[in-house]
Amino acid sequence: MTGSNLDDINARHAAAKKALKAERDVMMARKREGAGLLIINTGEGKGKTTAAFGMAARALGWGQRVGIVQFIKGKWITGERQFFARFPDQVVFKVMGEGFTWETQDRERDIAAARAAWDASLEMIADPSLSLVILDELNIALRYDYLGVDEVVAALSARSADKHVCVTGRNAKPELIAIADVVTEMTLVRHPFDQNFKAQRGIDF
Repeated sequence: MTGSNLDDINARHAAAKKALKAERDVMMARKREGAGLLIINTGEGKGKTTAAFGMAARALGWGQRVGIVQFIKGKWITGERQFFARFPDQVVFKVMGEGFTWETQDRERDIAAARAAWDASLEMIADPSLSLVILDELNIALRYDYLGVDEVVAALSARSADKHVCVTGRNAKPELIAIADVVTEMTLVRHPFDQNFKAQRGIDF
């Protein structure tokens, strides 16, 4: 490639990027300032809770306070629980679940645990000091009808305008998706469990 050809390529590249920047500037000028978002991480793939906790880390980085309620995961120790314990002034972390449904084998007990977790969630959603509230595996509690979806939708719709809420878990209810601002579906392509690997520290918990 000669020097003149390279100069032409670079000039066309610069012109294209300049035009793209002008388009982006116009688009961004039309965007609104931020408001509280309802974010749903769902789907069969791995990473729903992980992504939610990534947002929690961002919030902490900006000095914000975060509330976390875990609906299903039991009392077993996880890396995220140990990590967020390092921020006692910024994170309210409540593990409310009794474990996976195949472990408890007691529907009434699961319903009672889900109700207690939802009550804790309502307190966090109403707390003006918490910028982000993560309702981990709430979708699972709704899937099994441990909570009424209409009640949950009503409460999330009535939250303050600046409150961010992230809901995780498979099989998000259509009623919840309908009111969400962000919905991400994690698609399963491959999972180590299917290759006979147990859950691993630092990766899965």
